[in-house]
Amino acid sequence: MYDKTQAELAALVTDGVVPGVHYAFINGQTTEEHYFGYSELKPDKKLLKANQLYDLASLTKVIATTTLILELQEAGRLSVNDPLQWYLPSFQDSRVTLRHFLTHTSGISGYIPHRNSLSAAKLIYSLLGLTTSAGFGREVKYSDTGLIYCGWVIERLLHLPVQDALTRYVLRPLGMLNSTFTPEKKLCVPASYEPGGRGLIQGVVHDPKAHILGKHCGSAGLFAPMSDLLLFARFMLGDAVVSRPPISRTTINSLYHDYTGFSGGRSLGWDLKISPEADQHKLLFHTGYVGSFILLDGKKDTAFIFLSNRIHPVAPNEAYLAKRDHLIATYLAEKAQE
Repeated sequence: MYDKTQAELAALVTDGVVPGVHYAFINGQTTEEHYFGYSELKPDKKLLKANQLYDLASLTKVIATTTLILELQEAGRLSVNDPLQWYLPSFQDSRVTLRHFLTHTSGISGYIPHRNSLSAAKLIYSLLGLTTSAGFGREVKYSDTGLIYCGWVIERLLHLPVQDALTRYVLRPLGMLNSTFTPEKKLCVPASYEPGGRGLIQGVVHDPKAHILGKHCGSAGLFAPMSDLLLFARFMLGDAVVSRPPISRTTINSLYHDYTGFSGGRSLGWDLKISPEADQHKLLFHTGYVGSFILLDGKKDTAFIFLSNRIHPVAPNEAYLAKRDHLIATYLAEKAQE
């Protein structure tokens, strides 16, 4: 299945672009899964093992936080068109809605001095003081901040730290029992190695803001193995039987739609890619900074899930980004020919 794509996946490891990879393809009722390479290069070299947990970084946004926001909308607890100010009155701009954050069109900008050394309380205060830019509502500018705000909206409504709420209302109902915000170190693939800073970052979130905010961060922080991501993907494709699904098929189907208002290519939470097939149908896509992505095609009942720790031993590893984009293009071209 997808021979050219798998050759490129192998080359990522043999060419030293990433230490190791764990990937899976879903094609209808068929699943193909492989892993190879190393989980760690420094300070010790260790082979990748089955069922290791990865720092999913921004995949947290779509797997968990966006899903719970949509669940609360289905329950009538909120609307994505609600102004953030309704829930967080200290935020100053009454024009900015949850939809702006989910589509990354809020235009939120501003420099926070010494951000990574602030306490959680000071970081929260600083984030709520950010303002919109000239691009508000008119351009897509990807930012963690909007999904952090959405996490705080969840906290206001459910009276739980957002990560506890995500576990209770999304992960557990989906059967993602090995996904967690507080993993055992020994079960995790290290994210990076900073001998002059945090050392080997393993089993703790890499993202600095998420590290400071802890259980109050909805933009990053989730760790999961491939087995749980396959469960999530099959749920999103409609192939899994879930006794208490967090969101309905109608809501999932509605995600294959541009919500920016100006053809900006963003759904609610998700990025949108266009299939190279004749009908150019939309696909759901998202990446995580540490080195992961999910690509879902609801129309064709297919998925491509990729896990790596591309910033190990050191960030940013820009070479990976071009390789990733070429890999996805190869996969889509092969899939279109089936």
